[in-house]
Amino acid sequence: MPLSRRTLLVSAAAATIPLSVSAAPLSGPLRSDPFTLGVASGDPEPDGVVLWTRLAVAPLAEDGLGGMPARPIKVEWELAADERFRRIVQRGEATATPAKAHSVHVVLNGLAPGREFFYRFKADGYVSPVGRTRTAPPLYALPAALRMSFASCSQYEHGYFTAYRHLAADEPQLILHLGDYQYEYEAGVYTIPGGNPRDHQGPETVTLANYRQRHAQYKTDPDLQAAHAVAPWAVVFDDHEIENNWADEVPEQPDPNFPARRAAAFQAYYENMPLRRRSLPQGIDMQLYRRIRWGRLATFHMLDTRQYRDDQGCGDGYKDCPAAIDPARTITGAEQEQWLVDGFRRSDARWDVLGQQVFFGQRDNNSGPAEVVSMDSWDGYAASRDRITRGWVDGGVRNPVVLTGDVHAHWADELKLDWNDPTSRTVGTELVCSSITSTGDGADVVSGRHPWTPWNPHLRFYNNQRGYVRTTITRESMTADFQVVPYVTRPGAPVHTRATFVIEDRVAGLHQTADDPTPPVTTTAFLVEDTVRQETVRP
Repeated sequence: MPLSRRTLLVSAAAATIPLSVSAAPLSGPLRSDPFTLGVASGDPEPDGVVLWTRLAVAPLAEDGLGGMPARPIKVEWELAADERFRRIVQRGEATATPAKAHSVHVVLNGLAPGREFFYRFKADGYVSPVGRTRTAPPLYALPAALRMSFASCSQYEHGYFTAYRHLAADEPQLILHLGDYQYEYEAGVYTIPGGNPRDHQGPETVTLANYRQRHAQYKTDPDLQAAHAVAPWAVVFDDHEIENNWADEVPEQPDPNFPARRAAAFQAYYENMPLRRRSLPQGIDMQLYRRIRWGRLATFHMLDTRQYRDDQGCGDGYKDCPAAIDPARTITGAEQEQWLVDGFRRSDARWDVLGQQVFFGQRDNNSGPAEVVSMDSWDGYAASRDRITRGWVDGGVRNPVVLTGDVHAHWADELKLDWNDPTSRTVGTELVCSSITSTGDGADVVSGRHPWTPWNPHLRFYNNQRGYVRTTITRESMTADFQVVPYVTRPGAPVHTRATFVIEDRVAGLHQTADDPTPPVTTTAFLVEDTVRQETVRP
C-alpha cells in the first residue's frame, strides 16, 4: 500500500515539541518523545540508502544537545516493503551518542534496486514517524521516468515553509537541496519589510552548540519534516550553513576563529543530514561533492562551490572586476574540477545534471560596455566556468543541465560557449529555483522577464515569488515546472505552476510550454535578490 499524503503530513505535524528543558538525567527512561526532529533518508544507491534521525526531547536546548541524557541511547530501526510494516525487509540497532548529538545514520546495503521502502525508528518505547524512501535503479537500467524536485534557501525567520509542504504532496522520487538549508543570524539581524513573522532561537551561530540548536529549530518545522519523510534527499551546502559569502578559509569579515567555526558548522551539518560516512567531517574538511546515478537515465553531479573556491575578487557584490576573468582562479578547486570533467568523459547517462549552489550563466547588470557581474557567482570565476562548460562539450555529454539555488528567485537560462557573442550556440541549460522563504513574500513578474534580459537574451525566465522546481525526467525530455506560492509570511498559501519549460533530448536550450501569471500585487517585483541579501546581512 503506498504511503498516503495524509499519513506523511499528519505524522510529521503531530510531534509535541518542548522548547527547553532542565538538565537531563544521566539514567532512567526518556521523559518524552525523542523523535521531535522527524526522520529522513538520503544518497540512494542501487543497493542501499541512508536512514537518519536525531533524538531530542527538548530540541531548542541552548547547549545544542536536545535535552538528552549524557549517555548512549539504543535506537532500533526497521525497513519494510509496505507502510504497515507487515513485510519487514531489514531491521537492526544503532547507538545514538552525545558526541554526535544523538544523531543516527543507518547506512543500508543489500537492498533490491529501484524499489520503494518504508522505515521507522524506536527508542525507549517511543516510535518515530514513518518515512518513505527508495533505492536507485540498477546502473545499467534506463528507467522510463524520474520525478525529481529541488529547492534551496529556507530562512526560518522570513516565513513559513509552506512550499516544503506542497513539495511533499507532489510525492517526488528524489529531492535535491542546493544549499542555505538554515541561516546563521541572530533574531532581528536579517529582516524583511514589515518584520519577520518568526524568530531564530539563540545567538548568531558560531559554536557547535549554536549550530546544533539552529538545525534543531529548523527540523522542528512540520512542513520540512513532511518533505524529508516523503523521499530520499541529496544535499549540498552553500554559504549560510556557516556564514554569509564565506570562501574556503576566508570569512566574510576578519575572524581568527573562523576555522573553529567552520569545523563546528560542518559537524552539525553532518549530524543533521542523511549523508554517508564518506561525508563525515575531518576538522575543517568535509567530502561533499559526489555522484548519484539514476541508472543510465540521469547522473547527478553534486558540487561544492564553497569549500575550495578562491576568495571573491574585488570583494562581494556586483563589480566590473579584472579578477573575474583570471584563468588561475577557481570556484571548485582543481581536484573537484578534474573529478567533474572526468565524470563527463565517462558518463553514459541520458542526462548529466549538476546540482550546485550559485548562478552559473552570465548575468550582466550593466547595459553598457563594462560587464558588471556578481563576484559570488560563477561570473566571478569565468575561466573556471569555461573549463567546466568545455569539459562537457569535449566529453560529449548528451544533455547537460545545471541546477542552481542561492538567488531567491526562479530563473531559466541557456548556457553559451562564448558569452561575448549573443549568437554563440547554446551548449546547456540552467534551471534556478527560488527560495522556500528567503526575502519574504516576493511578487509575481507578469512578463516573466528581468530588466537585465534585453542585454542578456539567454535569460529566458524570471519570477520573484517563493517556491521550488518540480521536474520530470524521461528518455526524451526534461520538464521543469516552476512552482510558486503567493505568500510565506503567513501559513497556508496555495501553490500553482507559474511556468513550464521543456528541454528536449539532444537539443540544448529551453522550450516554454506554459505560462500562468497571477495578478501583480506590488510594484517592487524586480527586487535584486543578491543586493538585498548583502545589504541586510550586517547592519
